[in-house]
Amino acid sequence: MYWGGAVLVGLAAVGFAWLCDAAFDLFERLRAHHRGWPLLVTPLTFVALAWVTQGRLAATRGSGIPQVKAALSSTDGAWRAGMLSVRMALAKMGLTVLAMGGGASVGREGPTVHIGASLLFAVGRRFGFNDPVVSRHLVLAGAAAGIAAAFNTPLAGVVFAIEEMAGGFEERMSGVLLTAVIVAGVTAIGLLGDYAYFGHVDALLPLGEAWLAVLVTGLLCGLAGGLFARLILLQPVQWLQRLRFARARSGLLLAAGCGLLVAALTVLGGHDLHGTGYAQARAILQQEAGQDSGALYGLLKFAANVLSYWSGVPGGIFSPSLAVGAGLGQGLAPWIPSAPVATVVLLGMAGYLAGVTQAPLTAAVIALELTANHSMVIPIMATCLVARGASTLVCRKAVYGAFADRLLADHRLTATPARAP
Repeated sequence: MYWGGAVLVGLAAVGFAWLCDAAFDLFERLRAHHRGWPLLVTPLTFVALAWVTQGRLAATRGSGIPQVKAALSSTDGAWRAGMLSVRMALAKMGLTVLAMGGGASVGREGPTVHIGASLLFAVGRRFGFNDPVVSRHLVLAGAAAGIAAAFNTPLAGVVFAIEEMAGGFEERMSGVLLTAVIVAGVTAIGLLGDYAYFGHVDALLPLGEAWLAVLVTGLLCGLAGGLFARLILLQPVQWLQRLRFARARSGLLLAAGCGLLVAALTVLGGHDLHGTGYAQARAILQQEAGQDSGALYGLLKFAANVLSYWSGVPGGIFSPSLAVGAGLGQGLAPWIPSAPVATVVLLGMAGYLAGVTQAPLTAAVIALELTANHSMVIPIMATCLVARGASTLVCRKAVYGAFADRLLADHRLTATPARAP
């Protein structure tokens, strides 16, 4: 059952990725014919998705990771089954594809987690595994398989399930674990040099002045990530709460405004802010010729991500966050001349993602597996630890956990006695 379910999750992740890429390629081809195309299509897409995701499909909004966390925490079996139903997974997949085709600044990794958890949960129920403990294990396994298949990062899938989805002791101890690993690692590097057990790998960030990049990117990108989390949570600042109420009253109008602003920022800013931002992040990281996006791209992508999330369209924040971090890192690189530009960009990506999610272990492993760079293990982990600390100064609660708590609170308010645990 586990093997068959995992194969199903992998196939769904690959198919979902292909559909998202095809939808966004279509959007880009149409935009190439007319620069003003997004000004019409993006607002209409946002409005359509905001309308469709009202009522029974409300669980398809946003990333999908908070929905899985809420389902794991809930003791209401019927509500959990509805949140993780195959129908909800298919709807999440189709609506996220539409969001990509309409130019939303969203990713597919969070939705893939929702899809993976739903599929493995459904397979377990089909084979008669209805015990709450077993169901929780299936949901965790599906979520881990989803993040691993979406990013091609198997280790990150394991760490993500432990740190972000399972919570508990491991989540509270992540900072202590990172601190111990970093201090021991730096001590070993200082005494023995950067060595590999089966061979030497040249360091990209030697000890010394270049390590200023760790502090700068961790602090600034962590603060930016915390600001993003606080903005999309729409609390506790008064004007953000008003925006939350406005979305509840006039969600379609707000969605149209958000879509129009995303398109306008792209047209006026001169940078492509639609989609995941993968191509832009890759170009910045590899320092491709003609790539001069810099901090301006990072700031504009930050705004596009916030607007897309405010609109309520289905879609994740992992890939767009990596794109923002890459832009911020390139903008910071000239101020840290002792470190290579690509190194600062990589640290910016890891630091911003850690700031957004406040999951430093997951952010570090994702950054390492995406770039296959062993020599940056210690600097990346140190950056993520600093970023998580900086993020908590702006947003006290981790964003996925806060959204999950909100879902559970809303469910308790609307639950009937018949559905009580």
